[in-house]
Amino acid sequence: MFYFLAIWIGLSASTPDAWPAFLGAGAGPRDAINLPLSWSPTENIAWIKPIPGHGQSSPVVWDNRAFVTSVEGPEKNTYHVVCLNTTDGSELWHKQITNSAPEKNSYYISRAAPTPVVDEHRVIAFFESGDCAAYDHAGKKLWTRTLVKDEGPFVAEFGLGASPCQTESAMFVLLEHDGPSSLLAIDKKTGATLWKTPREPRRSWSSPAIIEVEGKPQVVVSSAGTVDGYDPETGKLLWSFEDVGGNTSTTPIDIGGGRFLIGASPGRNGENAGSAADSNGLMQVTRDGDTWTATRRWTASKATPTWASPIVHQGLAYWINRSGVIYCFDVTTGEEVYTERIKQSSWATPFGVGNRVYFFGKDGLVTVLAAGREFKILAENTTWNGDTLPAEAKLAEETSEERQRAAAMFSKPTLYGIAVTDDAFLLRVGNAVICVR
Repeated sequence: MFYFLAIWIGLSASTPDAWPAFLGAGAGPRDAINLPLSWSPTENIAWIKPIPGHGQSSPVVWDNRAFVTSVEGPEKNTYHVVCLNTTDGSELWHKQITNSAPEKNSYYISRAAPTPVVDEHRVIAFFESGDCAAYDHAGKKLWTRTLVKDEGPFVAEFGLGASPCQTESAMFVLLEHDGPSSLLAIDKKTGATLWKTPREPRRSWSSPAIIEVEGKPQVVVSSAGTVDGYDPETGKLLWSFEDVGGNTSTTPIDIGGGRFLIGASPGRNGENAGSAADSNGLMQVTRDGDTWTATRRWTASKATPTWASPIVHQGLAYWINRSGVIYCFDVTTGEEVYTERIKQSSWATPFGVGNRVYFFGKDGLVTVLAAGREFKILAENTTWNGDTLPAEAKLAEETSEERQRAAAMFSKPTLYGIAVTDDAFLLRVGNAVICVR
C-alpha cells in the first residue's frame, strides 16, 4: 500500500522518514524495532512542544521537519503554521495567516481540523475557512489562496473537517457543507484551480483519499450516502456506489488491488444506525473496457467506528468504536476474528507495524496489541498526566445544553492524530506535539 501511494505523490519509496499527508498517505515502510513499545509520562518522552492556539489536525513530516497547524483568537482570528525539528522539538519557523471568514471560536466546531500535505518542495496548509497557504521547507511563502471568495460562503454548523489528499502535482480539497459543495483539484505549484466537480450538499467530515486502481490513481470520496471515484486529471466521476450510509467521518483506506476499506458510524444520536450497520467493510473497484464498477466484497456488520478510520495489517482489518471496542476481521474472507474492548476509544486512526498494532486512546492511553488472530495486549502506555501538558485557554461559555456537553468533552486534552517517523511517534493534542522515541 505505502509503495504505490509513494509513487503517485512523487515520493521515493526509499525515503523512509516522511509522513506526507493525513493518515500517512505516501509514507514509506516503518521498522518496529526502531519504534517504542512502552512509555510513560516520565519514560521515552523525547520532547513536548507547545503550539499556539488549538488544532485538531495531525502533523506531517518531511526529513527532520514536522509541520503542524492551529487556530487562535475569540473569532478564530489567526491561523498558525509551525515547523518543528523532529530531533529536539525546536521551532524552525512559524507563520501566521489572518482568517478570511472569522467565526466564534467554539468547542462545538472544527478548529484547524484539516491536516496539511507536504512533498519535497513545499508544505500546503488548508483551513476550514478555505484559507490555503504554501511554504517551502525553509518557511518562504510560495502562494496563498482564499477559497471562500470563489467557493463560499461555507454553511457548516460544525465546520469543515476534511483533510486534502495529493498526487505529485495536485492537491484535492473536499468542500462539503449545507451550501453548494464541490471537489477541487488545486495546482500545488501555483495554487490555481485545475478543475472543480460539483457535489450535492451534505454534512460530512470525511477526507478524500488516493486509491490505486489497475495501476492508476483515483480520488475516492466516501461521504454521507455515496462512495465515489474521480479521475485526478480531469475530475470526471468514474463510478459511484450508493448502497451505504453513515459514512461521514472516516477515510477510505487503500489496501492494494483496487480494494479499500470504508467506515460508517451510527452518528452522534444514532440517526444512521440502520444504514451504517451494513456499510462498514471491504470494497473493490474493477474495470471492463471504459466502465468502472465498485462492489462490496464483504461487510463488517458489527463494526461501528466513530472518528478513527479502519486499517489493514498482516491480513487483518481493524475497526474501533467510541466505546473502545475493537472489531477484527480476516481481510480476504470477511470472517470475524474477534471483538474485544480496550480501555479508551481512539479518535486517531490505529497504526500497524511488525508484530504490533497501536491504538491511540483519545485521553492519551495508547494500547499496543499483538498483530494476529489472538487478542493480546502487549502494552498500555499513559502518555501524559496533569502536570506534563501545557494549560489551554478556556473558550467562551456555551449557551445550549447540547453545546455545553460538547464543551465538556472537547475542553479536555484529546489525542487527535499522529505521525510516525522512522524512530518516533509524534502525537498531536490540541495545543502541543508530543514526541515518543
